[in-house]
Amino acid sequence: MRLANVSGRLAIVTDDVAVDVENASGRQFSADPQAVFDRWDEFTDWAQTVTVTEGAPVITSTLQAPVPRPGQIFAVGVNYRDHVEEAGLELPEAPFVFTKFPASITGPYNDIELPEGSVDFEVELVAVIGRPARHVDADTAWDYVAGLTLGQDLSERELQLSGPAPQQFNLGKSYAGFAPIGPMLVTADEFDDPDDIEISTILSGRQMQKSRTRHLIFPIPDLVAYLSSILPLSPGDLIFTGTPGGIGWTREPPRLIGTSDELVSRAEGIGEMRHHFVQAHPTTISRSATHV
Repeated sequence: MRLANVSGRLAIVTDDVAVDVENASGRQFSADPQAVFDRWDEFTDWAQTVTVTEGAPVITSTLQAPVPRPGQIFAVGVNYRDHVEEAGLELPEAPFVFTKFPASITGPYNDIELPEGSVDFEVELVAVIGRPARHVDADTAWDYVAGLTLGQDLSERELQLSGPAPQQFNLGKSYAGFAPIGPMLVTADEFDDPDDIEISTILSGRQMQKSRTRHLIFPIPDLVAYLSSILPLSPGDLIFTGTPGGIGWTREPPRLIGTSDELVSRAEGIGEMRHHFVQAHPTTISRSATHV
């Protein structure tokens, strides 16, 4: 099943035809795309009865974030070996987790404000929680995942890396629009192997990142098990699973995002996002990066 947020309304998408959920269900389910996760099992049973004859063609410009108001956003750093190497770090013994604040969510085609500093790209597969999860075993973790979407963990490196440890990862990665997701939410059964999906970044026509999620150090079931061992995961929570090598900050010279750039993010079986950037209002706070 493929779900979309079409102009703020939940829709099921089949062959580029979108069926409005509230109308098709006789208001059994809300039009609110976020509300569906609290009734996920009931909804997926009903969704099997929907036919595309009730729908309309998908218009790309109407697509918004498929999970518009997540309660929690977890992000996993250095979760691909090539990214560990380019960052000059050691392989992690456990997932390195930080957060992105929910106000950073935006859609797959929105313009994004570009703050002062050094803004970098990090394409990631994003897992969406579909059931309350607490002390989940990795062997059953996929049962707690509603589906997968595509994300960019945009990062302003100077704020992110400023000051002494633990630095400012959460803030540096949570500017408005720094968590674009979309264009669809796709359930795991739609993939030949949900643990092996190609993701990539193209910046102004040049491919910067390309890998497959089979190269994750800690795959999605391990991340769900690890996080749920520490705190409850709730329906609609997001897990940004990490980015592969090829980021702009570690290149020589660095290749960072400017207002003239187009950022294209792609995930096999999910689709692509396209983003342009506009200059944000300047900040009065001075900062400097201490190290990578």
